[in-house]
Amino acid sequence: MRVRIAIVGLAGMMALAGCDIPPQGTNPQDVARFQTAVASIGCDMVGESDYLPVELQAGLTRQQVTDLVGYHLATGKAVDLADGGVRLTVGACVPDAA
Repeated sequence: MRVRIAIVGLAGMMALAGCDIPPQGTNPQDVARFQTAVASIGCDMVGESDYLPVELQAGLTRQQVTDLVGYHLATGKAVDLADGGVRLTVGACVPDAA
């Protein structure tokens, strides 16, 4: 729950600032690795079973992954899920236009 509150707070701050640059401590390559890793687990970030494989695949820390989730929310590249998680909506995770 605390991680979720922190993500929402970060997303709100970034949205207000109109930022479309990666969070401090990350770079565009980290963003690309993050997006690829999230796509490989099905595009949803909900709990530990999602965060850990993304961290390992992308070579990122938990803080970096958490910051990148917030960044994607703030820039409209992810959406909140009803279960409290987040779904990426960019790259291989773009929803089907059905």
